[in-house]
Amino acid sequence: MSEFISYLPLILGLMVAGMLGGLIAGLLGVGGGIVLVPAMALAFEILGYDADIYQHMAVGTSLAIIIATGSTSALAHYRRGAVMLDIVKLWAPFIIVASFLGGLMAKLYSGDMLRLIFAFIALFVALNMLLPIQEKLLGKLHQSKPVHRIIAFVVGYISALMGIGGGSFSVPSLVAFGHKIHKSVGTGAALGVLIAVPGAIGFMISGYGVVGRPEFSVGYVNIPALILIGVVASLAAPLGATLAHRLDARKLKLTFAMFLCLVSARMIYQVIWS
Repeated sequence: MSEFISYLPLILGLMVAGMLGGLIAGLLGVGGGIVLVPAMALAFEILGYDADIYQHMAVGTSLAIIIATGSTSALAHYRRGAVMLDIVKLWAPFIIVASFLGGLMAKLYSGDMLRLIFAFIALFVALNMLLPIQEKLLGKLHQSKPVHRIIAFVVGYISALMGIGGGSFSVPSLVAFGHKIHKSVGTGAALGVLIAVPGAIGFMISGYGVVGRPEFSVGYVNIPALILIGVVASLAAPLGATLAHRLDARKLKLTFAMFLCLVSARMIYQVIWS
């Protein structure tokens, strides 16, 4: 009983992380990873795990969670005919290789480096939600297959290092290429699974044998966190989707952008302070 009580703070922290991730995923359709990573990192930090460990654990576990949540989302979109299989086939080889490399190379990055990557890319996502930067940049490019492949590789690699499904990058990219938003979202969900699977495997391999990880971890993927957050996030996501139809979309995006800016600022401060 006393052993269970010692794990109670971690359990509660992970459940809160799952609830926040699920709500945000349902509210904004950006995928929960961009919320789950800082939430899990904070939970592991509070519990006293080393700064060079907990960021890797948060990213790796987030990718493993996205395998389940992303698959459900992608299947739902596919049944509605909203997944562009030609785009998936074109992007798949490059996004799979890039995300696997990202996970495999994670050990080469310090915790501070991963925090900086997450912080600056999250800041870009925040600005991109308010100002369609990505859409304006890519809209000027020719829709050639080499451009698609380059974008797929970049999205896969960066998303794996961040622990996200990549929808924040792939969806605006596909819209900029002239595809309809609903099909872009559905295709982005399918691409997210292709990022999560090899990315999570890469983090499992790169974290194998690393000292100081939380108990019951496979590499940089924590199994209790995977189960707890996966279940809670799945339950919270429908509630977020319901709320999305009742709240002002512009205000939601502004609030979330501000949240990402705060997360970015905190991570940058952590790096400078350390």
